[in-house]
Amino acid sequence: MSSEPRPLSESMDRLLASLKGGDRATTVSVFSRWAELVGDQVAAHCRPLKLDEGVLVVEVDDPAWATQLKILHSDVIDRLQAGGGMAVERLEITVARRR
Repeated sequence: MSSEPRPLSESMDRLLASLKGGDRATTVSVFSRWAELVGDQVAAHCRPLKLDEGVLVVEVDDPAWATQLKILHSDVIDRLQAGGGMAVERLEITVARRR
């Protein structure tokens, strides 16, 4: 093990790889560009939680949005892939618990 300092980006890449979360660029793009990629209306009710081996876990604020996101599934995947070649193959949708 080298005692030389390493860029934080290298550590992040290794951490994401160990978590099977995709590369840093893909993960950052999905989370930071979410509203731009899926549109403001969808982003207002749905948020990405986790990217794991091509599966993006998305939380919705209402069961009706879970249904809507299932209908939009292919379109959302297409937008994510077109928006930077993101390695998202499918969505897993969860409904947020009400407090």
